[in-house]
Amino acid sequence: MTTIYHNPACGTSRNTLAMIRNAGIEPTVIEYLQTPPDRATLVKLIADAGLTVRAALRDKCEPYETLGLKEDRFSDEELLDFIGQHPILMNRPFVVTERGTRLCRPSEVVLDILPAAQQGAFSKEDGEAVVGADGQRLK
Repeated sequence: MTTIYHNPACGTSRNTLAMIRNAGIEPTVIEYLQTPPDRATLVKLIADAGLTVRAALRDKCEPYETLGLKEDRFSDEELLDFIGQHPILMNRPFVVTERGTRLCRPSEVVLDILPAAQQGAFSKEDGEAVVGADGQRLK
């Protein structure tokens, strides 16, 4: 089973989802802005991806600046509270497969944990080729 915590307005998230589907996998898609993960799930995603809570924060959005999150004065618990109150602060996309959990930034990180090979060529929305016609990663 493959799950993606997805934001359809995000190009990285769309590219990641497309690569999952290019492997012949139809994942469970959770649009996390509409259905945010509960705190326990968020903590598990972050831990399973081998990240710190701060590394899982999206810093290129409001309310990151407004809340002063750039400052290193907040505990992990406080940062989790902020993400709970403002799901846009959760970086994305997180992908969970039987082979692991990753924050897929850049999107081709997903190739490391997919349980199936790519079924053909894949290029990102910006035209960058990631997978060749033989289904093999190009870089």
